[in-house]
Amino acid sequence: MSRNLPVRRAVVAWLAVTAIVVALAAALLGRDGALVALVASLAAALPFLIHTYLRYRDLKRLAARLDAVLHGERELAFERMGEGELAILASELDKMVLRLTLTADDLARERQQLADALADISHQLKTPLTALSLTTELVRKDLVRRGDCPAGVERLRHIEQLEVHVQELVATLLRLARLDAGALQFAHAPVAVAELVERAAAPLAIAYDLADVTLTYDIEDGCSFTGDIAWTAEALGNILKNCLEATPAGGTVTVRAREDLIACRITVEDTGPGIAEEDLPHIFERFYCGRRPEDTADAQEEPSEGTSSAVNPAGVGIGLSLARALISAQGGTLTAENVRDTDGAPAGARFSITFFKDIAV
Repeated sequence: MSRNLPVRRAVVAWLAVTAIVVALAAALLGRDGALVALVASLAAALPFLIHTYLRYRDLKRLAARLDAVLHGERELAFERMGEGELAILASELDKMVLRLTLTADDLARERQQLADALADISHQLKTPLTALSLTTELVRKDLVRRGDCPAGVERLRHIEQLEVHVQELVATLLRLARLDAGALQFAHAPVAVAELVERAAAPLAIAYDLADVTLTYDIEDGCSFTGDIAWTAEALGNILKNCLEATPAGGTVTVRAREDLIACRITVEDTGPGIAEEDLPHIFERFYCGRRPEDTADAQEEPSEGTSSAVNPAGVGIGLSLARALISAQGGTLTAENVRDTDGAPAGARFSITFFKDIAV
């Protein structure tokens, strides 16, 4: 209460008035008159001080209850505030907390229903996809043995590639559903960035070689953060795959990592066409499909970051969305921007991952 500015001002004003009254009483009535005036002033101020103390005590209790709501407590008893304007305020806050609780429960229920629906659809797709994949493989092998239909064999190989991408899409949907439902468990352990990058890049090594894209590293010695290496590797792998698909033959994808007193920072840069400006605000949105750049003829031949293509049906906007969700769930951030050349034109894309350190206050 003593730290409250209005109370301090009221006390100062009361002291000033008391001093003036006591001085006048001393001048007119002498020492006894001054003493009587001082006692009367104290008696008059005492009810105000008691009332103010009780009022701020109730406000402190109300603030503590609201703080409990912010920390997840649901059952609160504002009705014990008594009568008066504070009781009215407490009643309105009680109604607000109840409404927010019901809204949060509805949102959680809808989120769970969506996650369950995605999981059910993904599971239902697995069986026919597996059957389709096996049938396609058998037909292709039969045509290879006959040797009279090379064009058909090539088409079947392409179909098999598409089937693999669709299976990856289904697996990603399952992960997103589990993440939405809060069913994923994340470890909280030291993660060496060098090991993380190696684990994320290993499944893509052959794809990088076939695409004639070079993957380079610039990782600071001892660079690390606290998190889950398995799920972070999957997130980083999605970013590396996205960069691979957007980088032309002969290009380069570079992974850099630095650690300072505040955070561990990992960046992935490619030498592709970059991200279309209209796509940048939406590139991490789920199921968002970027558009091909249309400003040059060359740009029309190469997909921008995150776009779908004939060989990349998985580019339906969930790979990067999953990557951000996995990183955010560990307290990190993932952002995207374009790398600019000296003329200011896009010269590739840059994805930045930041894991902040726990700083004791």
